[in-house]
Amino acid sequence: MQCQLCPVGCGADRPARAGACGVKALTVAKYYLHPYEEPPISHKNGSGTVFFGGCSLKCVFCQNYEVSRAQRGKAVTPKELADIFVQLEEMGADNINLVTPDHVSDLVAEALSYRKPAIPVVYNSGGYCRVEALEQIAPYVDIWLPDCKFVSPDLAARYTGRRDYFDYAARAIAYMAQKPLIWREDGKLLSGIIVRHLILPACTSDSLRVLDFLKETLPEDVPLSLMRQYTPMGDIARFPELQRTITAREYRRVRDYAEQLGFPLFTQEKASADRAFIPNWDF
Repeated sequence: MQCQLCPVGCGADRPARAGACGVKALTVAKYYLHPYEEPPISHKNGSGTVFFGGCSLKCVFCQNYEVSRAQRGKAVTPKELADIFVQLEEMGADNINLVTPDHVSDLVAEALSYRKPAIPVVYNSGGYCRVEALEQIAPYVDIWLPDCKFVSPDLAARYTGRRDYFDYAARAIAYMAQKPLIWREDGKLLSGIIVRHLILPACTSDSLRVLDFLKETLPEDVPLSLMRQYTPMGDIARFPELQRTITAREYRRVRDYAEQLGFPLFTQEKASADRAFIPNWDF
């Protein structure tokens, strides 16, 4: 087929050749019970996280750089992926967490069609999505977990290679925000959306613009995850401003504005900016 799943619309004849995302079909770099997601996602036993190889964004600061650039990962079929979901469920996972699935969402949907897990399915996305593709996998998704990275086209172009990032992310998040929030009494999220924003060095002014957009777009009770975990890594040699973690002042400026706007917040401690939290990429 001529692939048009993601906004790049590269038209790759997959699985004959790789698309702009770097992969021909499904590859999985790692799956395990991940304890470091937001509390209602990791909950008690951990989130059954599946890291897919490849990505349509080219974030120079990506903490999963080897995976996003398709340097790691084992090819699997949709039926094999369905078996992975079963394994994670049997391990006691609180949910199935699909990390960076946008460029293979059709194949992930096929895997979910074989057997819908009895636990929630989390769609963990960079936000650079086509609504038409989201509509195809939406029947299998219980929780949307998108990033909202930038409003500025200049920053998006500089750091992700996609000047149109916000144009697509804004529509995608508005679509995802229609999912009703359902909480279990013990604080586990069963349905809905949590939006993530990673604060980058010297980018707090754009972070405030992100928060303004989210305030206008999201229902009042939707939580915001304000991430402090930026760790200098990836392909940042040409970006001197990215070769440090964010300062306490930078994080405080964005957090205080989020509190002023009234967001329910998940926050991070300074210690979250540590390579120790990056998975070892062994399948």
